[in-house]
Amino acid sequence: MINRIRDIRKEKGLTLADVAARCLPPTTAQTIGRLETGMRQLSLAWMNRIGAALGVEPELLVRGAEASQPKIVARLADGGAEPLAVPRDAILPTQLAEDGPLVALAVETSGGEYQAGDQLWLRQVGDDRTWGRLVNRDVLAPRPGGRFAFGRLIDRDGRRVAILPPGRGQRQVIIDNPVWLAVAEMLVRPL
Repeated sequence: MINRIRDIRKEKGLTLADVAARCLPPTTAQTIGRLETGMRQLSLAWMNRIGAALGVEPELLVRGAEASQPKIVARLADGGAEPLAVPRDAILPTQLAEDGPLVALAVETSGGEYQAGDQLWLRQVGDDRTWGRLVNRDVLAPRPGGRFAFGRLIDRDGRRVAILPPGRGQRQVIIDNPVWLAVAEMLVRPL
C-alpha cells in the first residue's frame, strides 16, 4: 500500500520525532520512519494514530497505486528553481488543516489586497474564547438577515467584534454575538 505520511508530514513542517511525540500513546521516530517507507505495515490502528498526530483524516494517508496525484517537483530558492531529489505529493492546504469547516468567498470587486477573480478560503472558528488570536487577521462574520461582514478584525470585546472592510474609506462594522467567525486561510488567484 502506498502511503502519503512523509508528504503530509513535510507539508506540515514536522520531523519524524514530532509526529512520534504527537501519537497517542507516543512512539519512536524510527517507527514512524518505517511506516512511511513501507518497511512496517500500516495497519488501520496506525493510520488512526498517525492521522490524529498529523491532524488529518486517516484516509488521506493512503492512496491507490493508479491515482494521478499532482506532484511537487521543484522548489524556488535563492538561486532560482531547483528540482527536488524525489518528487512528492502536493497536498492541498485545506486537507492539512485541523479544525472547523471551510467556507469560501468569491471576490468580484477589487479592494485592498484582494483582486477581482480571487477566491478566499476561510476556516470557521465557533469558539469565541479563541477569537482574540484572530485580531489583525481577515475574517468573515455572519450578520442578521443573511448578510455577512468581511475584513480585518480590529477589535474584540467579549462577543462583540469590530471588522474593518478592505479598501479605502470603509467604515468599521460592529457585530454583536456573531454565531461564528471564519479566518482567511488560503488565497486562490488565477494567473
